[in-house]
Amino acid sequence: MTAEMVAPAWMHQQVTAEQYDAWTDEQSAGIEIVDGMVLVSPSASKRHNRLARLLANALDAAAGPDWNADTDFDVRLYDVPLNNRRPDVTVYRADSIDVTPTRPEHVLLVVEVVSPGSETTDRVVKTDQYAKAGIPFYWRVEQAVTGAPLVYTSVLDPAAGRYRDGEFFAGVVKTAMPFPVEVDLSAI
Repeated sequence: MTAEMVAPAWMHQQVTAEQYDAWTDEQSAGIEIVDGMVLVSPSASKRHNRLARLLANALDAAAGPDWNADTDFDVRLYDVPLNNRRPDVTVYRADSIDVTPTRPEHVLLVVEVVSPGSETTDRVVKTDQYAKAGIPFYWRVEQAVTGAPLVYTSVLDPAAGRYRDGEFFAGVVKTAMPFPVEVDLSAI
């Protein structure tokens, strides 16, 4: 085994919230922390990024002054063990724009765009984590091999601590939950 093949020591040790908070933006870019362990994500495809941006732009325009929609930043689900997720799109309270870390109570909706290699994580693991953290809405975007993307919406059932199925859309998303929004994803 060559020196280039040996993973750095920090990849074998749990990271605490205090350690992570001391990292620079460059050090924390492109990773998530699950149960204190660093998960490195590959760069997303252009299609994936475009879907996320189109959704973020539409959600931001429709959300009104109380909410912002952005892509690619950490949402701190738990401090111990540290769990930071980086949803593809996050709708969060506008008055929390300068609050770090972003916590579940700041978040209204998270969107994950499923890519090859993230299927189980986006369909099962993140769904469970976001629900247990109390995020009211979760949308999952499936990239169809042919045709328009499929969007599955979910609404939190707080008593059960899990999501229940919401609306389903093929290509054009037109919904009133969590606020009225319409976006055509079929042109991707």
